[in-house]
This record gives sequence, structure tokens and C-alpha cells, in this order.
Amino acid sequence: MDEPRVLPTAVLLHLAQQLSIPLKSVVATIALLDDGATVPFLARYRKEATGNLDEVQIRDIEDKARYFRELEERRETVLGSIREQGKLTPELEARIRGVLEKTELEDLYLPYKPKRRTKAQIARERGLEPLALSLWNQQPGEGPLEAYAGTFAGPEVPDAAAALEGARHIVAEMVSEEARFRKALRAMMAAEGIVASRAVEGAEDKEGKYKLYVEHREPASRIPSHRMLAIRRGSKEGFLHFEIELDREKALGYLKHQVLRQPGEWTPHLERAIEDAYDRLLNPSLQTEIRLELKDRSDEEAIRVFRENLEALLLAPPAGSLRVLGIDPGIRTGCKIAVVDETGKFLGETVIYPLEPRKDVAGAAATLSRLIREHEVRAIAIGNGTGSREVAAFVQDLLHQASLTQVFAVMVNESGASVYSASDVARQEFPELDLTVRGAISIARRLQDPLAELVKVDPKSIGVGQYQHDVDQRRLRLGLEATVESCVNRVGVDLNTTSFSLLKYVAGITERTAVKIVEHRNTAGAFQSRRQLLDVGGFGPKTFEQAAGFLRIRGGANPLDSTAVHPESYALVEKMAASLGAGIQELVANPGLVDRLKPEAFGEAGAYTVRDIVEELRKPGRDPRAQFAAPKWRDDVRELSDLSPGMVLEGTVTNVTNFGAFVDVGVHQDGLVHISELSARYVKDAREAVRVGQIVNVKVLSVDPKARRIALSIKALEEPTARGPKPKRQAPQPAMQDKLAALSDRFRTR
Repeated sequence: MDEPRVLPTAVLLHLAQQLSIPLKSVVATIALLDDGATVPFLARYRKEATGNLDEVQIRDIEDKARYFRELEERRETVLGSIREQGKLTPELEARIRGVLEKTELEDLYLPYKPKRRTKAQIARERGLEPLALSLWNQQPGEGPLEAYAGTFAGPEVPDAAAALEGARHIVAEMVSEEARFRKALRAMMAAEGIVASRAVEGAEDKEGKYKLYVEHREPASRIPSHRMLAIRRGSKEGFLHFEIELDREKALGYLKHQVLRQPGEWTPHLERAIEDAYDRLLNPSLQTEIRLELKDRSDEEAIRVFRENLEALLLAPPAGSLRVLGIDPGIRTGCKIAVVDETGKFLGETVIYPLEPRKDVAGAAATLSRLIREHEVRAIAIGNGTGSREVAAFVQDLLHQASLTQVFAVMVNESGASVYSASDVARQEFPELDLTVRGAISIARRLQDPLAELVKVDPKSIGVGQYQHDVDQRRLRLGLEATVESCVNRVGVDLNTTSFSLLKYVAGITERTAVKIVEHRNTAGAFQSRRQLLDVGGFGPKTFEQAAGFLRIRGGANPLDSTAVHPESYALVEKMAASLGAGIQELVANPGLVDRLKPEAFGEAGAYTVRDIVEELRKPGRDPRAQFAAPKWRDDVRELSDLSPGMVLEGTVTNVTNFGAFVDVGVHQDGLVHISELSARYVKDAREAVRVGQIVNVKVLSVDPKARRIALSIKALEEPTARGPKPKRQAPQPAMQDKLAALSDRFRTR
């Protein structure tokens, strides 16, 4: 593998300015990344080197460094191409070496880029370039322009008019390929352009998916990602046509001001050439560029939304180590049941039929009671699919009637469970079990530890994205993988119990290495020390450096192995313990001792490192996730028809988008809390107010049973403020009601 290209100092300075990060931190971070360091490792264990950069900042540096390295490679390719043509002047080379944007580089290369045979190329072949340059230079000749043009007549140029037409083609291409003109018009189109969409004539949108966009106009600079992606999808499916409109006269006015220096015979020809350049060459080309730029911007925003929602879901509070009975509700085929022990080990399964058409309530109650007592079940996890509320009501009645007060029941988001049950991972775990039973096991385990179970599912199947199939799939995959990696390493994993699916996301560990760790554990027994990882095939010193701090060993030989303290700092902790006259075991077991430490006495290790170690010793092996709490469903609200305006309900946020949040209130249909109803204060971004998995109280504003739409409000339950009238932009205008309804349809998770 080639060594990463060293970035020029000017590029590094530009990168640091772009990200508002000190140059020293940028240089150090890039060097560490090039040396094989992972983002979670740098953010947690190399704070002195990076200047305490967080994961977001480090990933930004990683992305920008990749961009500029691609730019450097392209720059050398461009220079080589122009050099081969014998057209590379010192001035041109200096300009090319000075650009810091890919678009500017391509603008400079455009006149020298091999292209198809154009009208201008044909005119040049016919010897008309001197005439074109005469027009371009706007210098009076020895005679009339018409007479001069006539001298170019020949077999392929019948007269002066034909010669002037060919010269105008050359001038038009010169105008369209001038880098500064393209840059200025591109900026103008990005700032002032209007995204205009309309219906394609003859294309019938029977479902009305794109009715909002049949006559839609919105500034390109402000169009939200979800609307841009919707318009692009409509265009791709043949229902919509869209373009970026720019005031033609303003664009032409700019070009004429730049090209025309003095009036003369050439003026009308140059004006015609400029108009041709804009209409035929510049506008279509810039349209394509801005459309791609908007797509790129929309992709970035949509992926950010998806990543933040996924992070909230992965870091949802775990119920912990307790025996769980999972129920995958089903009406015709029955409810599949699976029981798992405290570690997630499968104990048993069956099927009950408490719902129509069989409605064997007595038999289902007897089976459920037996399983609860036989396996000492502490919690019941019910998948939130079809029939879930009826099953939840049945379970609650049973627990109440049987006085099983020590058992609690909770609804669990089952999105992606069916994907997991049919996956290779599920088949490897439970080769003998039916798909439906695997799904029930997944539901039970999601209650115990959402992170450990959800990492087995393709993030795109979890249902917390928006227009996820329309964005760049490679960028989406990399972004989601980075999010999962971040969450796994933030929480840490138990080396002796965690699955291969979780291990492969630990910093520095590949899928192959994860498999080898599990195989070693199965053959040699549980790890007693982090150092034993070096006995695993392929687990070398570099992998150990990156991964060890995120792997936990409970009850091992060294108590620090159960904490986030990195093995490279064990000697420092021993020194800390010695300063208190205590041993490592005592220091870890008695966090109160830590308050007696004097961090400044260990400054040689670095202030950030010492601070992190002290915090870890105060709460050894702490889980950063919040405390588990289950939403409480109202017994009288089970179906959409049970809802009425004014009701106050408790629910769980299932998805957060640019325009609001969806909340599951237990009626098989998520309700929409529009961004204007999230808070009494102005909310620019819905994620400022709520997160996926959060339990919230909502008030029902309206219910449309036919369209299956529910409008909810969190703001309506907040105490009124004394800050005067709310901003007008908070309240959705009447004309927006159809839009909100359609958006609700597009983003429902169930």
C-alpha cells in the first residue's frame, strides 16, 4: 500500500482555517491517522497530541485530508496533461498549484481538456481562430470587419457571414471556458438560483407522492435536504422535471460587462457570442454542477440526520442483565415467544394465540405463566408491530391477575428484527431455529442491551433515516459504520461475553480479528487479562494499542482490565495508588480514595490523560448510557380510533427529521410533532429538542383516521412563557397543512 501523500503547508493552513482547529492539532492528527490510529482511539487516548479534539473534529480532519489528497492527485494529472500538450506556462502552473477547490481546478483545466468535436473546434479547423481573436481583442483593423471576415472564405466557409458565425462559436467557447467567469456565475447561481420543479406532461402520479412539487419554486441556497431529495426522486421516477433558474439578463449583463471593453463593429458579434455561450454552454454546464452540489449538500444533511438518530437509538438505555421473555406479536400465525437468560442465551420458545381468530386467551395465559415461573423471567419485551397493543394489554392483565408484580412488560422497537432473523449472523447463532423465533430472541435481547443487538442489523434497516435510498450509498454506509463504531467504543465491550458482531466495531479490530478472538475464547477459555489478546492470531501490538482500552474483562487478574484505563497507563495508576499508600485493587474498589489524589503530581503524563484516568477511577467501568425507563401506555388507547384531540399521552420518539419528530403512542401509527410544535421556544433543528428513543409527553392536536395521520404537540404541554409573542415563523401556515400531511406520509416508520 502506498504511503499517504504529504499535504503542502498551504493546504494544511487552509484546512486548519476551514475547520477552525489549530494547525498543530491538524498536523498531529493527520500524522497519527496515517500511522494507523483509529478515530475513537485518538479521541480517547491521544488528547495531548490532538489538543483534546473530539470524534467529530477528528473525522472532519480525516475527511478534509482525503479531499485534499484527491485534489493533489488530480492536480498532478492536470499538470501532466497540459505539459504533454506543450501549453503549460509558468503563470498557468502557478494558478493551478494555487487552487484549493476541485471545481476551480477543473475550470482551469477545461480549455485544455480533451473534448468531443465542437462547433468551435470545427471553426478552428477551418482557420477561423485569427478572426475570433480579432473579435475578442476588440482592436480596429485596417479595414471594415466584414471585409476582413471575407478573406477567410474558402471551400468550407462560403462567405464573410459564415466566417463570422464560425468565429462567434470560437468566442462562445472562450467565454464558457474562462475560469473566472465560471466561478462568478456558479456563485451567482448557488446564491440566487431558484429550484423550479413541475410535473412531466403525461406522467400520472396516481399516489400523489409528488403533488407538492408539481409547481414548486424555492431558493437553491435554502432548500432543505428532504425537499431536494424528494424532487430528485420525482425526477428520477419520471414524474417531475426541475432546473435551477437564474435571471438570464443578470447573468448576461455580468458577462458583457467583463468581455466588452469598448464599442465597435465587433460589439454585436460579441454580444451574440456571449448569449450563445451562456445559453448553449455555460448555463447547462453550471446547471449540472449546481444540481450535483445541491445533491451533495442534501446527502450530507440526510446522512447527518440518519447518523444522529442511529446514535440515539444505539445508545438507548439498557434494561441490563435480567431474564427476558420476548414476544413477536402475530395475529393469524400466533405470537412467537423466546426466553433468554441474563447473558442473552436462548432458553426456550413456543407460540401462543391470544388474539383473533383463535383467541385462546386461557391457553396463552397458562403458557405464559408457566414460562415466567419456570425461567424466573423478570421482564417481558413485546415487539411493536401489528397486534402489539392487544398483546400488551393481554400481558398486563395476566401480570395483574397472577400478582406477578416483580415482572414488568415493555414495548420494544422491532425495526430490523426480521432482517436480522434472516441474516447470516442469525443463522450462525441459531441454525436450528425458525426465522420467527430468531426475531423473538432479538426483541428480548434489545431490551437487555439495544447496542449489542442492533449492531447485528444493517443500520439502513432500522428505520431512522430520511430518503436513505436516494443518497450516496457509499457515503451513507461509511457514515453509519462510523456512528456504530463510535457508539460501541464509547460504551466499551465485555471481552468474554460480547458477540463477533460487536467486537468487529471495536477500534483497530477487523472482522477477521473478531472471528479469531471468538475462536480463541471458545477453545482456550475466558480471557483473564487484556495482555492475553496478544496470544490471538493476527492480534499484534498495533491492534492491541488501538483496541485494548475499549475491551473489558470482569473479574480478571488486574482490576484495571475492567475499566477504560488503557494498559499503557497502568504504571501511572500504580504510581497514583502508591502515592495514597494503597494498592490497585483498593483504589478501584474504593472510588472515594480518588478524591485524595493530587493530579498535578502526575503532570508528566499530560493533563488530559490524568483527568480522564481520575474520572474513570471515580466510576470504574461506567456505562455512559442513561438509566432505563419504560413508557407507560394508556389502557384506553390501543387503536387510532381511540384517539381524540386534547388527549395527553406518553410515547417514544421513533424518528427525527428536518421538519419534526415521529412519536409512537401505542396505536400502530406514529404521530408527527411538527418542528413548530416541539417547543415554546424557537427550534431551528428538531434534534435540539428531542432524540430517537426519548420518552415524551404529547398532546393530540388532530386525528385523520382515513389518512391515518396524527398531529401531536409537545409545546402545548409546556408552561407559557412571559417573553412576548412567539416568532411568526413558528406556526405552520394554512397553506402548509397539505405539505405537512404529505411529509408525514413519506416519513412514517410503520
